[in-house]
Amino acid sequence: MNQKPSNVFAAASYAVLLTGISAYIIGLWNADMMLNEKGYYFTILLYGLFSAISLQKSVRDQLDGIPVSNMYYGLSWFSTIVALVLLTVGLWNADLLLSEKGFYGMSFLLSLFAAITVQKNTRDSLSNEVPAQNKVEVY
Repeated sequence: MNQKPSNVFAAASYAVLLTGISAYIIGLWNADMMLNEKGYYFTILLYGLFSAISLQKSVRDQLDGIPVSNMYYGLSWFSTIVALVLLTVGLWNADLLLSEKGFYGMSFLLSLFAAITVQKNTRDSLSNEVPAQNKVEVY
């Protein structure tokens, strides 16, 4: 049984998502690195957010009995892991202070977790708006 998330929890999820993404981007903006490095880290953030939301959706679809192809499910997991590995390798090889590396890693993980939570809250809110007899399964 899905329950609609409270307004406070939903607002907190959006605030955490905004905080994580903002911190990451502000850190990139102020970083003393070349533009192509900044682009690499920004692209990893976008890729990670998309892949984490896609993974959460495919896992949730399976739990709700909505068919998900094994190919898409596997690609969602693979994509999320690749995003994490790319960030890890990039930070490992970066000429940054350990505190900066930790900052980017933590703001990245915060953003991914918050994106998953916002997506879950959105889905839970929408599923509770439609009466049970009017729900349509989407394939």
